[in-house]
Amino acid sequence: MTRIIISFPESIGDIVVEIINKNLKTIEALLKNIPFESEVNLWGEEIYFSTPIAVPLENPDSIVDKGIVAYWPPGQALCIFFGPTPISKPNEIRPASPVNVIGYVVEGLEKLRLVKEGERVVVKRI
Repeated sequence: MTRIIISFPESIGDIVVEIINKNLKTIEALLKNIPFESEVNLWGEEIYFSTPIAVPLENPDSIVDKGIVAYWPPGQALCIFFGPTPISKPNEIRPASPVNVIGYVVEGLEKLRLVKEGERVVVKRI
């Protein structure tokens, strides 16, 4: 089981993400480029930030579950979904456009609401 840490050193510290066997090209590109740093953007109850990878859609999802971590090709960004986005309908979490799901948060999900726009984020392997 592969896990990564996404760290928000200015606010909540680390969250742990378990990688799943879906969208393997995206996962391979991400793991090859870890560690990296970026800056947090917020969109509703979604955190997203730019990455050093560029991968097309693989097996895209248009609706995701709470705690899902995915790659958003148009923005070359990693996204962490912890609730509805501005375009979500009732009882769903909808990304801005389809995403490549790569894993889910196994530790720290409840803290994500405390993350602030513009803060530094670090992605690394455990």
